[in-house]
Amino acid sequence: MKKLLALSLALLACGIAQAQETKVAVGISGWTGFAPLTLAKEAGIFKKNGLDVSIKKIPQKDRHLAIASGDVQCAATTVETWIVWNANGVATTQIFQLDKSYGADGMVVKPNIAKISDLKGKTVAASAPGTAPYFTLAWMLKKNGLSVKDVKVVNLEPQAAANAMIAGTDGIDAAMTYEPYLSAVRAKPEAGKIIATTLDYPMVMDTFGCTPKFLGENPKAAKALADSYFEAVDMIRRDPKKSFEIMGTDVKQSAEAFEKSAAYLRWQDREANLKFFSAEHAAFSKEAAELLMEAGIIKQQPDMGKLADTRFIK
Repeated sequence: MKKLLALSLALLACGIAQAQETKVAVGISGWTGFAPLTLAKEAGIFKKNGLDVSIKKIPQKDRHLAIASGDVQCAATTVETWIVWNANGVATTQIFQLDKSYGADGMVVKPNIAKISDLKGKTVAASAPGTAPYFTLAWMLKKNGLSVKDVKVVNLEPQAAANAMIAGTDGIDAAMTYEPYLSAVRAKPEAGKIIATTLDYPMVMDTFGCTPKFLGENPKAAKALADSYFEAVDMIRRDPKKSFEIMGTDVKQSAEAFEKSAAYLRWQDREANLKFFSAEHAAFSKEAAELLMEAGIIKQQPDMGKLADTRFIK
């Protein structure tokens, strides 16, 4: 009888624990920098911290639509993209930094292109305006005396853009892509050359954010999301082999191939987050907003003071 009672109590406690798990849907892409979120789910870190997380792969150009519709409550994307979303009426707040690109995003060009300024009048494959590849293109062009108005942009997602270069597609002179697809181009230098990456232009950094409604109603869950991410980054340090295997499987890469692509970025731990949000985030957001206005991607700047909430990284 005592054993039966103990079992009943244990099952009841388990049921209560499960009932207390906060459901949250997160929109991401297959970008290597987002992989610790997948690791946190697959390794049970989210669950341990009281979260029932569903991860949905949504192209960056459509992610804000998923947030606006309520299909997801949180998402991962680049810092400047949050500016675009908020400027276009999709209220979102960044709560922690995910990664910084150190060569993981780049511009690939055909062999006859010697420098970025040679792209004037040429055709470049890049994702739609409001996405990271498009912004990276605008940034690199501006630093070389050009703008997106000086080139013809054909909208292709990063994987398709990389594949177009590898295939030697006629009419495409350059392409914007990122890891793991950039490594596919590295492996076939005859298809073109990587003329610039975020080692040359350090401006791609990703953050995680949610709707103000979700944060207001679920502050403990928001803290758990941040803590879970930092735990996943710690797991990568402690057990890299297992971590790379889990993260690689999600994007159909071997652990070894995933590790190579991850070498071109840095995941940001709690200490790095505190440093980033103390000054760099605001400074970069200001410069990014000005470029977004120049490029015609946004018509007015959102309230820059509401872009981030740093309570959850402390």
